[in-house]
Amino acid sequence: MKSEEPGTSGLLEARLCQVVGLNQNYKSAAGTLYHVQIEDRGPVLDGVSEAMVRRVNVIVYANYGEPNARIIHGRDHDFPDIRTREQNALIAARIQDLALAARGIIEEKEQRVVARIKALVREYYHTKAEAAKRQFEEANALYPFLFSRAWMELKQEKVQVSETPAGAATAEGSDPATPEVLYPLDAELRERVIEIERIVSELKQDLEVLKARGTADDILLQTCRKLVARAHESLSGREASDFTVRRLEMTRNSLMTTLKQVRSRLRPGR
Repeated sequence: MKSEEPGTSGLLEARLCQVVGLNQNYKSAAGTLYHVQIEDRGPVLDGVSEAMVRRVNVIVYANYGEPNARIIHGRDHDFPDIRTREQNALIAARIQDLALAARGIIEEKEQRVVARIKALVREYYHTKAEAAKRQFEEANALYPFLFSRAWMELKQEKVQVSETPAGAATAEGSDPATPEVLYPLDAELRERVIEIERIVSELKQDLEVLKARGTADDILLQTCRKLVARAHESLSGREASDFTVRRLEMTRNSLMTTLKQVRSRLRPGR
C-alpha cells in the first residue's frame, strides 16, 4: 500500500504508523519479578508470508534486574497493514490486551515449571540419579520461588513421593516431550528464534487443514514431525551450538521449504 501525506486520503506515512509501546513490571503469584516489554514495530515485511504486516513484539523477562535474568517468552503479533489513525488506536488498545495476556502466560509457565520440579524430586527419590539431582539443583538456583512453591505443594498435598512413579507429575495439558524454548538475550538471535516459532505454528495449522481434506500423506506428516521435533530441540538451547546464526538459519530454511510444499498442496485444484 502506498503511503500518502496525512489529510490527502486518510492514509498515514509508514513512520507515523507506530504507537507508544509498554514497559511494565509484574510480580507473579509465586513472587518472581518479571518485566513485560511490548513494542509496536510498525509496518514490516513478513519473511514467512512475504506480505506487509503491522507487527507488535512482546518480550517477557524473568528475574528482572537480577544476574540470572532471562527471557521466558517472545512473540510477534501481526495485524493488517492499515495506515490510518483508527488502526493506530486499535493497536494501542491491543497492546494493553497483550500486556494482560502476558500475565496469564507467566502464571501458566510457572505452573509447568513447578510440575517439572515436583517430578524431578520424585524421580530423585526413586532413582537417586545424579542427573535428576543436578536438574532440580539448577531449578532451585534459577527458580528459587518456584522451587519453594513446589516443595510446599508436595507437603500440602500430603502425597508421599514413594507412592508416585518417577516422572509421573506434569502440568495438566502440558507436553513433557516438547522442551521449553530458550530465547537468547542477543536481539538478532532472538528474532530468528521467534521467526522459527512462527513458521512452526503456521506449518502445524496448514497441516491440520491438509489432514481435514484427507490430502496429507504419511511421508509428508512424518517429515513434518521430524522437522518440528528437531526445531524444538534446537530452540531449547540444550547445546551451545544450537544458538548460532548459521544453525538457526539452517533450521529456518528447512522449515520454510517444507511449509512451501504444504502450501502448494493447499492451492485450488490440488
